[in-house]
Amino acid sequence: MGKIRNAERTQKNILEAARNEFFNKGFKGARIESIAENAGVKKQLIYHYYKGKKELYEAVLANLATSGPEWATRVPDNPQHIAEHRYNVNSKERADFIKFTAWQALESQADQTSWNKSGELALQSYVAYWKEQKDKGVLPPDLEPELLALAITALTTYPIIFSDIAKIFTGSDESDPEFQRRWSEFLTNLSGHIIKN
Repeated sequence: MGKIRNAERTQKNILEAARNEFFNKGFKGARIESIAENAGVKKQLIYHYYKGKKELYEAVLANLATSGPEWATRVPDNPQHIAEHRYNVNSKERADFIKFTAWQALESQADQTSWNKSGELALQSYVAYWKEQKDKGVLPPDLEPELLALAITALTTYPIIFSDIAKIFTGSDESDPEFQRRWSEFLTNLSGHIIKN
């Protein structure tokens, strides 16, 4: 029993160290040696659990998708609050990942290390949600669900990725709780102009 707990703790430490390494240095800049050192393990032990850097990276992304607080996975009943909810999840739980994906997109347009299958499925389920809302008559008939999903994703990530520009526009830092409150309310108000209740 103790060995199982130790193995779980070791893997958790490896994933945490890998997350920090990937999100601070990018996929290409991340080093297994550095991950091992920060996890307090030997490099060979990482290869015992993961075949290589790519598999370790995919495990970090899979863990990110399932390790957040319960409130982050709850979808609001009222679609008008979806954008606000997504912004709160992004700014409070996934800001490092959001910044990392922007960095990766700029670093290498052709390299597809930034997304794994679970990430694609999550985005596709978001589009499916808006298609369902359109079928229910919640969205105006001329509004394309795919483009709405893209627009809301942009609105809920832009201030995090481009915090300097957000500060120029608003005079507030994106990490400031007052800015986050104002931006959340704005997203809900904007959604109210789009969504029929």
